[in-house]
Amino acid sequence: MRIIVPMAGIGSRLRPHTLTIPKPLTVIAGKSIVQRLVENIATVVDEPIEEIAFVIGPIAKGFPSNTKNELLKIAEGLGAKGSVYTQEEAMGTAHAIYCAKDSLSGPCIVAYADTLFKADFTLDVNADGAIWVKQVEDPSAFGVVKVQDGVITDFVEKPKEFVSDLAIIGIYYFKDGNKLLQEIEYLIDNDLRENGEYQITNVLESLKQQGAKFIPGKVDAWMDCGKKDPTVDTNKQILRFEQEDGNNLVASDVVLENSNIIEPCYIGKNVVLKNATVGPYVSLGENSVIENSRIVNSLIQTNVKISNAELDNSMIGNHAKYNGKFTSISIGDYTEIT
Repeated sequence: MRIIVPMAGIGSRLRPHTLTIPKPLTVIAGKSIVQRLVENIATVVDEPIEEIAFVIGPIAKGFPSNTKNELLKIAEGLGAKGSVYTQEEAMGTAHAIYCAKDSLSGPCIVAYADTLFKADFTLDVNADGAIWVKQVEDPSAFGVVKVQDGVITDFVEKPKEFVSDLAIIGIYYFKDGNKLLQEIEYLIDNDLRENGEYQITNVLESLKQQGAKFIPGKVDAWMDCGKKDPTVDTNKQILRFEQEDGNNLVASDVVLENSNIIEPCYIGKNVVLKNATVGPYVSLGENSVIENSRIVNSLIQTNVKISNAELDNSMIGNHAKYNGKFTSISIGDYTEIT
């Protein structure tokens, strides 16, 4: 099994955090978004992962030079070969997959690194394909699928009238990666664009018309990491799931001086808390110091110093310093507010 992860977007909606790091490498509860994504997929697939191919954007558009090494480490952690490709120009979802054409063979999963999920189903690898979906209250904002007798019959983009409440979350399984590549090449060779781009939905429809049967893979939770507030909420959900699974995410060397940790929390190594209460639902990266503060429901990265604060629904980048009276803040790496 191969996993293809298109992640070339610059993540402009999550700025200032994505000015210094690609959105999929944003760390939530000790692991990057993309690492959690591929680990979750590996659990659902329940078979060895041969290769993980990442499609990133060019360094000139905000991807740090060490991005490739970070991604290769993620693949290695799952015992898989790592490959990194570059999409020089954003030309649509299908084009992003095409950039990894040298890795498109055999059974594969395509997972756009904009979302996380939690699921307890096991993928049927004998199906022609599968599409991960989540039941939503307002399907008009999503692409949805219609299902009959356990098989997807239609793909409908942002329906104005109700046809289904099963939203496509951006993760797909294809039994034959070579066939997927052929369909994408057909789009590109014939310049078949939609809104100026080559789209995966056109590939899905073409495969379906040729007789391919896609089944839905229903997930229990679908977590967005597109903007600051949804990302903080995703941190909250992940911490809750980790607690339910019985995982302890508080490092053993945390220094507590007249301080409390209200779990669930992720607290990294070499953290010092002085006259502080942290939690619930806080991720706090290593080498950080919190003094005279109360922090709840927040995502805080590494090497951060916070003093005299009352924070809720906040997101703070690496190497930041904060001493202020705002409650809900979003500041990027190396920012100082004192």
